Amino acid sequence: MLKGKRLLISGVATGDSIAAAVAQRAVLAGAQVVLTAYPRDVAAAEAVAARLTAPPVAVLSLDATDEDDLLAIEDDLRERWGLLDGVLHAIAFAPKPALHGIMDVASCDVETAMRTSVWTYAAFGRLVGRLAPSGGASLVGLDFDSERAWPVYNWMGPCKAALRSLNGYLARDLGAMGVRANLVSAGPLSTRAASGIPDFQVLLDAWQQQAPLDWNPADPSGVADAVCFLLSDLARAITGEVLHVDAGFHAMATHLKKPEC
Repeated sequence: MLKGKRLLISGVATGDSIAAAVAQRAVLAGAQVVLTAYPRDVAAAEAVAARLTAPPVAVLSLDATDEDDLLAIEDDLRERWGLLDGVLHAIAFAPKPALHGIMDVASCDVETAMRTSVWTYAAFGRLVGRLAPSGGASLVGLDFDSERAWPVYNWMGPCKAALRSLNGYLARDLGAMGVRANLVSAGPLSTRAASGIPDFQVLLDAWQQQAPLDWNPADPSGVADAVCFLLSDLARAITGEVLHVDAGFHAMATHLKKPEC
């Protein structure tokens, strides 16, 4: 499905991450992949890369909030491949105070969350737009339900709402270049990022009660397969979309099952 595709997969830090699962699925589908990780996570990303079925082309350090880092990655990809067929944006972060509340949070913490989780998606759009081949390319980001206010999640909710809005604008502006922009809205997965969300179990309990299909928070493979579909030519006519991979949770109006005691 991805044979010959040149893909940049960001946010690789641990083997349980969505990005790591996408990398594994992508190489199995025939893609060449370059992985990026936040500077402090590069060694961990290299360990993840060593366990892939096929080794990545490279593992690169990237702080996506740093414009110099972004330019360096663009230069590397231009020299390495010349063109880029797809990018996975798997980057999100909020300082702890922004995860613990809404009203009593310093503006600098909100700015950090928005810059890291939202602005970087636009930066990746600029990157893939500059390197896209004439046949087009694909930008895919990772989303979570932002249509409701959760008992947990706090400022990451508004960040994801902004990400959804931005996705539409990127689809508008990148379309002229043949580049698609889509999001995958995943159910809660037990990743390192999730471990930083206070009372994450509240989300898992909600899925257990409301999702019509079974949801395994330890298995990111279904989300990874959806990402690979959107990165492939099979999704060539899809842009501006939010694809829900959440066992149907988003479509249900209320709980279907009683909570377990």
